[in-house]
Amino acid sequence: MLGNVNDADWKAKLDGAHVDVMNLDQWQAQKTRFRLKSDEGVELAVSLERNTHLHDGDILFWDDRTREAIIARIQLQDVMVIRLDGLLSKTQDFLAHICLELGHALGNQHWPAVVKGTTVYVPLTVDRQVMASVMKTHAFEEITYEFSPGASVIPYLAPHESRRLFGGANSTPHSHVHEHSPALNHHDDHSHPHT
Repeated sequence: MLGNVNDADWKAKLDGAHVDVMNLDQWQAQKTRFRLKSDEGVELAVSLERNTHLHDGDILFWDDRTREAIIARIQLQDVMVIRLDGLLSKTQDFLAHICLELGHALGNQHWPAVVKGTTVYVPLTVDRQVMASVMKTHAFEEITYEFSPGASVIPYLAPHESRRLFGGANSTPHSHVHEHSPALNHHDDHSHPHT
C-alpha cells in the first residue's frame, strides 16, 4: 500500500488524476494475498505484510508520469454494536446472568461476535430489523445497542478480529429467529436440531 486517499499528501496528488477502483468485499479485504481486476480491467496481484489488511481508500498503484492510480474500495456490512458499560455498576451475579443470556441469544442465532472490553461487535448476517427483534425479545437490562457502518468499526479491531467479524459474516451457515410469546418464560429449555 502506498498510502490512503484520506492522507493530506495523497489528496493533493490525486486531485485531477485518473483513478481506477478495485472493489473488494469484506472477505477479500481480510486476505493478505490475492489477485483481482479493477473496474477498468487491470489485474493486480496484492501481497501484504503479515498482520496487515487493506482499508477503504488504500492506494494500490500510482504512476507519477501518467497520474493514474488504482485504489481499494471495500464494501463492509454494517455491524451491531452492543454496549455493556451499563452493567459495570451492577452486582457480579447480575453481570454474569445478563452476559450468559446475551451469549446464549447470540449463539442461538449463530451470529459471530467479537468482544473488545465492554463492547460486543456482531456483523449483520440478517436484516437489521431481525437483529433488533432478537435484542428486544430478550429485553436485556442495562445493555444498549446500535448499528454502525463496518468501516467505522475496523480501526478498533486487530486483523484476526476483523477476519472473525467480517470474514465470518458471509459464511454463517444460517440464522433464525424464535418468536416468543410474552407469556413464555425466556429461560425455557431451548433444544432442537439445527439443520
